[in-house]
Amino acid sequence: MERENRASFGGMEGDKDVRGANKRSLRCSDLVLRFVALALTLAAAVVLGVDKQTKLMEVTTVSSPPPVLVPVTSKWHYLSAFVYFVVANAIACSHAAVSLLLTLASRGGKKNVALMIIILDLVMVALLFSGIGAATTAGLLGYQGNKHVQWNKVCNKFEKFCNQALAAIAISVLASLAFLLLVLLAALNLHKKHK
Repeated sequence: MERENRASFGGMEGDKDVRGANKRSLRCSDLVLRFVALALTLAAAVVLGVDKQTKLMEVTTVSSPPPVLVPVTSKWHYLSAFVYFVVANAIACSHAAVSLLLTLASRGGKKNVALMIIILDLVMVALLFSGIGAATTAGLLGYQGNKHVQWNKVCNKFEKFCNQALAAIAISVLASLAFLLLVLLAALNLHKKHK
């Protein structure tokens, strides 16, 4: 009875229970977000990493009036922006895997390890957003072309390739938001500790 009264009037034991529950829910959210970030970055890297399409294109030459059909292949590694995107997602996936293992291993939460993970989470946000920006720029050139420098659009011919690249970009946006939520969760946790 006395314990219930202390808890209901803001006593120490009630505060410890609430803090313990909050700490467990924050840790659970952290683990779930790390797993989601791991899965999404892996999916984005794989979706663009296997992206390839071959089509027969008509090519006309001056010497032969009828057009000649030539197989043309579009691959992700032909564009440096897509290579950067795949590498950025692979790095973020590796970080998510290592940080997930470190988070599971350090239940007490070593402050130096936690701080390092938070800083690297922030770096992953920047890395993923820069990769998304590079891939989106290359994708827009593929969809629209550039009349000023006479680059033709290619997505009207390589629809599957462009749609798969778009799906990889969308998945990576979700992964970068998961990393951003991890950083915001860490900031919220830090704010609660210093209240």
